[in-house]
Amino acid sequence: MSFARVRALVVVGVLAVAAVVFVVTALVRDSQGDVVNGEDCPAGAPLADVTLPDDPAEVTVRILNGTNTPGLADSVTNEFKNRRFTVQKPAESKTKYKGVAEIRFGPDAVGRAQLLRAYFLAQSKMEYNAKRKGATIDIVIGSQFRQLATTTEVNQSLVEVGEPTLPPGACIKPVKKKDDDS
Repeated sequence: MSFARVRALVVVGVLAVAAVVFVVTALVRDSQGDVVNGEDCPAGAPLADVTLPDDPAEVTVRILNGTNTPGLADSVTNEFKNRRFTVQKPAESKTKYKGVAEIRFGPDAVGRAQLLRAYFLAQSKMEYNAKRKGATIDIVIGSQFRQLATTTEVNQSLVEVGEPTLPPGACIKPVKKKDDDS
């Protein structure tokens, strides 16, 4: 074996050992494991579910008409129902809203609200309430609303708005692992 080959094998061996040491050190010193698991959370802080749902049927919405247009909440509710969302009976909002839409949600629906935001092309106002219970999301339709986004527009909007962010004062809710039955 020539000297050049021996030298090359030594260099490759040193690089391989260095890579193994680096990976082991990174795994041992990982400080993000507690954040993902919801540990180190202050007592009383709400646990927020920031996972995006796989299926629209996992999202329950209630549409509120924040305009003077009669029947608007009914038509938007039907549109969401046709897109396979779980819908509750529409209602009239106590206050009028001038924007496109206001999405009201609590800690159990942070990821779901992000999905709904994409249906309004990120032109909606996100209204988080840490004390709100349940995963039902209220959407107040405003006077600037014209129509829901198409499937392509929703996908593009989801890329644009990115992953759901953790609301202030909340901790990430531990993700329940699905059992593989296969």
